[in-house]
Amino acid sequence: MSENGAPATVLIADDHPPTRADLRQILEEDGRFAVRWEAGDAAAAVSAAIEGSPQVCLLDVRMPGGGVAAAWEISARLPETKIVMLTVSRDDTDLFAALRAGASGYLLKDIDPARLPDALESVLAGESALPGSLVARLVSEFRDRSPRRRAIVSEGDGSQLTSREWQVLELMRQGLTTAQIARRLVVSPATVRSHVASMLKKLRVPDRESALRLFDSSS
Repeated sequence: MSENGAPATVLIADDHPPTRADLRQILEEDGRFAVRWEAGDAAAAVSAAIEGSPQVCLLDVRMPGGGVAAAWEISARLPETKIVMLTVSRDDTDLFAALRAGASGYLLKDIDPARLPDALESVLAGESALPGSLVARLVSEFRDRSPRRRAIVSEGDGSQLTSREWQVLELMRQGLTTAQIARRLVVSPATVRSHVASMLKKLRVPDRESALRLFDSSS
């Protein structure tokens, strides 16, 4: 519910129309939410979000184009919009990628439907929405990654890397090409190259290989 008492506006993005219909019914019957937009893939979700500025985006992780890629783009363009991932995936990689992309929640599709509106309401209030079974994994991930990140920062001006530059660095480490990174982030290859150039300058390294060696040496 918005501060003025009006229902909070929601965008639902999932490539399965019956799932979108079920989610719309659950949220609108609750009364605190109004589903204004629907999308079946990442590109359509980003376009609808930019045009409508929803208060909450409920994104399927595995939809065409990638829910995480949509989350990155929406969070970058609409920092006030809350993003919640809804998925069948309990995979750590999906969870961590979603949170790094700016998601405030990561809910499993087997959630009790009656709990979904409360979860979104808590996200709107500035809280996070995560299943208890995934919280321990999140804590472990941050413990593992923070020394590596600090080491990278100490080597150059890594403290000035933007969240998108950190994401590009992570995807480079995973072996993705410029074109693949562009598709994952729903941006152009030229934009990826621009991020890489900026990142190399800040890290004070001459090329991508040097940046990756810096990343891996701090693991």
